Amino acid sequence: MKLSVDDLDNYDRENGVSLGKGSGKMNGIKTIGLTLFATSLFGCTSISNEVNEGVVDVWTQEHMEHRRWREASELKRDYIKLATESSLPIQESLVKVVGADTESAIQSIADKIYLIENAKYTVDLTYYIFSTDLVGEAVLGALCNAVKRGVDIRIMVDSVGSFSFVHGELKGLKECEKDAGYVQNSDGETTNNRARVQAVIFNALTKFGSDGNRRSHDKLLIIDGAYPRDAFVMTGGRNISVHYYGIDESGHFDPNAFKDIEIIIRPMPDSSPSSSPAQLAEYYYSVLFSKPGNKFVTSFLGYSSVMERHQAKLYELKQSPIFKGAYQKSEENIHRQYSSTQTRLAHELDNLINEELVSNYSTNKLKNANSISGILARVGYENYDLKTVRIVSPYLFLQSELLKDEERIDENVNVTLEWLNKDPDRTIEIITNSALTSDNFFTQAVIDMHTAPLLLMSHEQREQWLDSDLKQNEKSHSFTSTEAWKKLVNHPRIIFYQLGKVDAVQFGGDQYYGKLHAKFVTADDKAFVGTTNLDFRSLIYNNEMGFFLINGEVIDELNNEFDRLKSQSTRWGSEDWLTMRDKLRENGGLKGMTTNNQRLIYKTLKNTGLIYQF
Repeated sequence: MKLSVDDLDNYDRENGVSLGKGSGKMNGIKTIGLTLFATSLFGCTSISNEVNEGVVDVWTQEHMEHRRWREASELKRDYIKLATESSLPIQESLVKVVGADTESAIQSIADKIYLIENAKYTVDLTYYIFSTDLVGEAVLGALCNAVKRGVDIRIMVDSVGSFSFVHGELKGLKECEKDAGYVQNSDGETTNNRARVQAVIFNALTKFGSDGNRRSHDKLLIIDGAYPRDAFVMTGGRNISVHYYGIDESGHFDPNAFKDIEIIIRPMPDSSPSSSPAQLAEYYYSVLFSKPGNKFVTSFLGYSSVMERHQAKLYELKQSPIFKGAYQKSEENIHRQYSSTQTRLAHELDNLINEELVSNYSTNKLKNANSISGILARVGYENYDLKTVRIVSPYLFLQSELLKDEERIDENVNVTLEWLNKDPDRTIEIITNSALTSDNFFTQAVIDMHTAPLLLMSHEQREQWLDSDLKQNEKSHSFTSTEAWKKLVNHPRIIFYQLGKVDAVQFGGDQYYGKLHAKFVTADDKAFVGTTNLDFRSLIYNNEMGFFLINGEVIDELNNEFDRLKSQSTRWGSEDWLTMRDKLRENGGLKGMTTNNQRLIYKTLKNTGLIYQF
């Protein structure tokens, strides 16, 4: 069964969930009872704590037990499956955007470390890439200090994105557990529950039952998730590595930082645990944390020297003038400029357990009530007055046979054009990487030879565009000066931009454009910010997560970020765009070679089926 909009619509209406016109209210929404990922998720077992003079607090004991990592044999159900079948609630929240400019990137890492250093009860974090560089080790140093003052820590990294044979960095963090403090209760009293460091490798390549092709692409930081008054959630595209934060390995300014987007979410002041997006995020984390195939990190050797190195790196980062300036603003920054909106956590957990991932894509998505791509499909195709969609993604494979209904799979249907043609006032704007800014020439070949042509070209134009002889297309003035070419470049309703311009430093200019890594979508008064690239790997293999945002000033903030990125981009197919590609070929090197051979790269990926791996 292929993706049918009516099927998706009916499925959600049966479950009482809609992001269509008039949605956003809690009434009628079938939520997971918020005990699902707590008491009923793992159940309660006896709790052993080192005796101290702290108070015995039953709630804290139960919370610590719920946060404990489980072996697969301890799990009472398939909680990944359960989490896909249970519709998540729409919740009132406070949200702010952490922008894509380099100043915001520096502020982002300062705020992360500030939040860890000021956590009162718990810290949960998971990142696809967690590098052992200045930023990564400084974060580990802050986490070490947190557990020593009694903050319970859970950390998870992906076994491919953060590949290591030993993971000494996590073992160094676990060394801090030897001097762990005792957790406080909500009244500020010290309990007899000692803080822990629980470190997990997601789908460990050495663990029986793991699948090396299914990754956790999550980027998520949760502070005091079970305590609404103190809670923060931070998510988006940024990993833990110097490349994302405008700081190089020496702590100096890096103008080539990835351009990325994050959001910080806070519960409303009067939130209860059942209405808190932070509590929901912590429950979600628990499901991912104890997934069968994950590996719990243990160590029989001493890693005190690694722990000491983390502290040294934290000190070094804090001595950086550019970090120091941002850190001084963090206390004010993380408490101001939030706006009220409605949020809905979404994910692709089904990708971790589904079979026949490619051929059965649409059926799989129907089984996940919280699928990012499934919800986006509904937002786009429900019969309501949606006018403008704006998409930012570094690796965008927008058109695919995956999206067609079963009865139309053999038709030459362009679903985006079909959506546009339903209303002459509809427009779609896209920003993605260019050959200049992309860090993945495989995916860039798909974008330039598949995604953009399918949106903008006729069948005949695409045939000529894919000719490996560039004199038949890019280097042919007779091809790029035709009325048909001018029409696609100036299409009034499909506006396709790529980051970078001809004044880049690579061409002798004075502008740094970095690399686009942001992933967000706005659709009139709704938006999504998260980790999904909307490429094949995100759609069918990886777990992805993020939040849908419904109404509020945050939508305007995201549109402003879109406009800023657009001002740094070149329209696909324009004269400047063709010149930029010519200059890359003239410069040579890997970018020049791959730009020159994009057609061969794309055809090879398509003909071998490897296109689904990128």
